[in-house]
Amino acid sequence: MTRPLQTGQRHCYDTRGVVRPCPESGQDGEYRPGLAEPEPRFQQIESRDTDHGQPEAVLDRLTGLEWMRHASPFEFPLNWEESREACRALNGPDTPPEQRWRLPNRRELFSLLHFDSANPALPPDHPFVNVPSLACWTSTRSARNEEYFWYVQLSGGRMFYHRRDSYAMAWPVRGASTVLPVTGREDEPNTGIPWPTPRFAALHAEIILDQCTELAWTTTAGLDKPCLWQEALDRVAELNRQRHLGLDNWRLPTIRELESLVDASRHDPALPGEHPFRHWQEAYWSSTSSSFETDWAMCLYLHKGAVGVGYKPGPERFSCWPCADAAPDRHPL
Repeated sequence: MTRPLQTGQRHCYDTRGVVRPCPESGQDGEYRPGLAEPEPRFQQIESRDTDHGQPEAVLDRLTGLEWMRHASPFEFPLNWEESREACRALNGPDTPPEQRWRLPNRRELFSLLHFDSANPALPPDHPFVNVPSLACWTSTRSARNEEYFWYVQLSGGRMFYHRRDSYAMAWPVRGASTVLPVTGREDEPNTGIPWPTPRFAALHAEIILDQCTELAWTTTAGLDKPCLWQEALDRVAELNRQRHLGLDNWRLPTIRELESLVDASRHDPALPGEHPFRHWQEAYWSSTSSSFETDWAMCLYLHKGAVGVGYKPGPERFSCWPCADAAPDRHPL
């Protein structure tokens, strides 16, 4: 079991994108749930392979992964195959597997994002240089179309996919994480924590425990009909006033909590095959505001597993799927 990482968001915003007090907002910046960053988060490390001119590396002490300090080592956008081969070429012939540079999977690259920053959306004290504002490739193939691969947009934190012959940047990583779960795909390096079996357990006829994250979710994947962002926050607040299903700690999930449900090997929905959820919807609001434009909020497109944004004032209406921390004293049974 591992909790999703905190998003880094420390501010709260109204629907116009203006900073507002966090207490009783129901937003990410109020609750700040998840695994917190160590201080300092990043540590520059010496090269282990000076004979082959290995570049400077940075250890992310939160995830255990090592990233190249130069975030644009190949200078120009490459297609997916070129990016993969360029990362492989950084390794010497005798480099051990755990020290080989490679393309990160989607969950690894997403873990670097900091949703209180933009251009780049990285922690403000990061030590990286030449961070691109463009999309960066991941090793993760799209389940909807095998010719597409996921990318992460480092300017604001969106995650979508490109055709493999499109062009994006490549930021190499190495190592395996002790806190990030696997993506669900078996055709890329298994460098994360395996999901528990079974992954989901019923706490109540209407509450499901994700045993990978210890988050509880309503069995019905969405409350009522799609709504505006503030309406989603208000609906969750009302659930707590009513002690819905015996709990009073429901919240609108952060974008990391929503993304933690994604199985990158599946689509329509992008959920693990054994999931027990009913009436899934196409798109869901998170409690995380976009750091790029704060009158927008981060959202999850569950039919394909993408992370995007929705305009808070509308007219877009997305679904509201509440979650809760499933500490033993909170279990309704």
